[in-house]
Amino acid sequence: MEMQFTALYGEQAPQQRERYEAIRQGFAQYYGYQPQAGEFFSAPGRTEIGGNHTDHNHGRVIAGAVDLDIVGLVEKNDSGVIRLKSAEYDKLDTVDVSQLEIHQEDTGSQSLIRGICAKCVELGYQVGGFDCYTVTRVLKGSGLSSSAAFEVLVVTVLSHLYNDGKIDPITAAIISQYAENVYFGKPSGLLDQMASSVGGVTAMDFKDPAAPVVEKVEFDLASYGHALCVVDTGGNHADLTGDYASIPAEMKAVAQVFGKEFLRDVEEENFYRDLAKARAAAGDRAVLRAMHFFDDDRLAQEEAQALKEGDFETFLSLVNRSGQSSLMRLQNVFAPSQAKEQGITLALALSQRLLQGQGACRVHGGGFAGTIQAYVPFSLLESYRQGMESVFGAGSCYVLSFRQAGGTKVLL
Repeated sequence: MEMQFTALYGEQAPQQRERYEAIRQGFAQYYGYQPQAGEFFSAPGRTEIGGNHTDHNHGRVIAGAVDLDIVGLVEKNDSGVIRLKSAEYDKLDTVDVSQLEIHQEDTGSQSLIRGICAKCVELGYQVGGFDCYTVTRVLKGSGLSSSAAFEVLVVTVLSHLYNDGKIDPITAAIISQYAENVYFGKPSGLLDQMASSVGGVTAMDFKDPAAPVVEKVEFDLASYGHALCVVDTGGNHADLTGDYASIPAEMKAVAQVFGKEFLRDVEEENFYRDLAKARAAAGDRAVLRAMHFFDDDRLAQEEAQALKEGDFETFLSLVNRSGQSSLMRLQNVFAPSQAKEQGITLALALSQRLLQGQGACRVHGGGFAGTIQAYVPFSLLESYRQGMESVFGAGSCYVLSFRQAGGTKVLL
């Protein structure tokens, strides 16, 4: 995908132009040369709208790309080595594209780059060297999926530099997820990468994850008199991989009771008929999480339908029901090993007080720490923001907009 700078950023274009110039200066300062071709690429963060932890069990979700992005300035090289420097981190990632097997010494983003290249080659795409300098507004641990935005950016760069832009958004998402699952070792579903890669608001069905059904949904939130807020409660996702991994593992343990690998392939009626059997085999928490899967899988579909029909009040009601299911059944609002830290639960309780029975709120994304999401009437927006930031700190309440573009080359 290619998109004009002004079309991508709209009213934010003047500030973004300054940001892009700073990226150009950062590239030259770090690498010691001015890029000749100097192509810019952008990939957005994402907000999960519905389907909390349903994607990894082949369920349905609804998500949207947001107007916070990671931007990279790229210069192609002939060395066969990818060099990527993120302004926010000290280290330089270096990957020799002739050595794409898993390297145990790889950490973080370097493992993702290697995994992306490996999957590209497996699928028959070309890979090669480039120098890249990135600056991100999708902060790590913000719940807006910084890793997916990074992955989609790298795939988009490879698509344009070495494959004439032919890696389509769905394939780009599948490549990105592979890198995160296999090379980075985090068992994520496909929601994050798909939302960042495709852009806009999308309803997705992962019953066949090799060929997901993706449908764009028109959603002009401002026309309903509401703003989308994501509140960072201060917890970081970095050391919570075990907590995340327990959710797909427990859901799959219940599925195995019924002879299936994923809950999407289990009939809900059969699950409830043999609930005692599932409880004995997998335990209470696993059963509760399976109950959440069946509920939230259905709610995600109903939320998408409500938006298509312009029924915003029903949509808000469904969002609140989804949030309650995450709280009670999925149980991803705090880490059991750190029970004294309950920023998400506190933020949800405070949101309910500040929203005065209006709008909606829910845990956002992976959970356990990080962010909540709220739909806030314009009339309450300033008091909501002030109330949340008085507890969680200045700048903790992001007011976001949906972005139509996914991963894209930016034409200046």
